[in-house]
Amino acid sequence: MANNKVLIADDDSNISELIKVYFEKDGFETVTARNGKEAVELFKSEAPSIVILDVMMPEMDGWQVCREIRRVSNIPIIMLTAKGETFDKVLGLELGADDYMVKPFDPKELIARVKAVLRRSETKEVSTEKELVFPNLTINLTNYELKINGNITEVPPKELELLYFLASNPNRVFTREQLLEQVWGFDYFGDSRTVDVHIKRLREKLEGAESNWQLKTVWGVGYKFEVR
Repeated sequence: MANNKVLIADDDSNISELIKVYFEKDGFETVTARNGKEAVELFKSEAPSIVILDVMMPEMDGWQVCREIRRVSNIPIIMLTAKGETFDKVLGLELGADDYMVKPFDPKELIARVKAVLRRSETKEVSTEKELVFPNLTINLTNYELKINGNITEVPPKELELLYFLASNPNRVFTREQLLEQVWGFDYFGDSRTVDVHIKRLREKLEGAESNWQLKTVWGVGYKFEVR
């Protein structure tokens, strides 16, 4: 791992220090921010490989920080939320977060998720040109660009990766657990609702563009990209 610097943004010094200790013990370099504004500044100056971002922070909250980072970078982001409510999780995922954890959490699980997300990120960086073309739909994973009916559509990185994976395996059904493993890079820690949220958002974007293809639910099993 060429760059193993982790930016930890949390206004709770006890939690921040706990994460810092565990990550440094595992060989990571860490930088910490106490508020959202400082998190954005450190992101720009320190060039971390991943951001662990608390939702409730002063100056700027985690949602605002996530938006700021996503304007310029696809760096992996893991959100921390104390609430654990579906709304918080959905909002984080829609803004482009790669994963979320609910407080209290096991630091060892957080490290496992970070390593999984980084593995997926490194794989993307060494990938060659990846583009899939269907009627009314172009999915380019190299430039992270989605075209629907010829128009570029804004889409969070994980949504695009999920659509690309399904479309690159046409007519094959995948369970939520398989999609978590293949797209998010972990098979034991993910919440299957993460997949449902991303599928729902993709369907809203793809509505009206379907031609000989369809993002389809296979009830009781999972999802597939059906090509007729």
